[in-house]
Amino acid sequence: MPHIGAEASIWLRYILIALAAILVTGLIHRAAVFLLRRAAARTASQSDDIVIARFRNPTRWLFALIGLSIVKPFMDLGPQGNGWWSFLAGLTAPAVTGWMLATALSAANEIVQLRTDISVADNLLARRRRTRVGILYRIGLFLVLIGTLCLMLMSIPAVRAVGVTLAASAGIGALAVGAAAQPALKNVIAGIQMAFTEPIRIDDVVIVDGEWGRIEEIRLTYVVINIWDQRRLVVPVSKFLEENFQNWTRSSSELLGTAFLHVDRTADVPRLRAKLTEIVSADPLWDGRVCGLQVTDSFPTYLELRCLVSAANAGRAFDLRCNVREAMTAFIARDMPEALPRTRELVTLQPASEPAGTSSSSSSGSASSSV
Repeated sequence: MPHIGAEASIWLRYILIALAAILVTGLIHRAAVFLLRRAAARTASQSDDIVIARFRNPTRWLFALIGLSIVKPFMDLGPQGNGWWSFLAGLTAPAVTGWMLATALSAANEIVQLRTDISVADNLLARRRRTRVGILYRIGLFLVLIGTLCLMLMSIPAVRAVGVTLAASAGIGALAVGAAAQPALKNVIAGIQMAFTEPIRIDDVVIVDGEWGRIEEIRLTYVVINIWDQRRLVVPVSKFLEENFQNWTRSSSELLGTAFLHVDRTADVPRLRAKLTEIVSADPLWDGRVCGLQVTDSFPTYLELRCLVSAANAGRAFDLRCNVREAMTAFIARDMPEALPRTRELVTLQPASEPAGTSSSSSSGSASSSV
């Protein structure tokens, strides 16, 4: 019994030493975070605030591990205690390291999101950076998680032994896993390819499967499109590399919009063209680049007119087209009713009847000549 009590007191002393190390490193960590926040508050940039906020929790655990490693030589844990210490260290060290790496990736991604404003008119470069960094962030986070999990599992002797045994049949296993996960792997590889080829970017205006919308999210294996009526279309990443789709903002956000009108064939087209210029010039949605009206087709009962206008982006172009169509239709109905399409009846002219004497004389003449 005295031996058990002495051993218990020794373990209690070791636990108190470990708790004291965690407490001291926690106080040091809190003081360091406080000083860093004070220093960051004096700068105009928000990047340092993001880094401090992101690294606060993982560095607390890192400080605790450092404190425990410092007091470890002062504790004689014996063979069994050292074995448990190594086991726990093999689990916590990779976990904290992976947490730090994931935090660094997350902070870098958030800083890029902060510095790239896609709400401005000319946002092509900002959308390009945000899209590329977002895809690379998800790829890096996936690799960090896989690497961390592997290191944690390899610290377990039983799992390590099983891993060495399975390595001999890795070829057959790789073929089986590859065949089973072919769709997922195809999308992952397509996501990596998309980060560099950039067929689409965040906030691009696209038409996919007949649906008009904006690219809202680009994940590692799928893309979320915000449809104009607030629905969400989830599309596999590989679809954008294997199938055709429309990208209205591939090189710039500026677009041309059209509004078609049907008028009578006798309509005064130059007058309509002048009215279109007047309407568009007064509309704030017009960017001042293109404004024109052309006769694009001719039918037996009406002419087809195309009003071509330009706007800074797809949303403004759509609204401008609607405004032009409404204003031109109202002008025709109010001031040019003669330009409204009309249906005309076709009249067939009958030949005039000949005098009776002429007809009979000619008949008798023909008869006498035939005789």
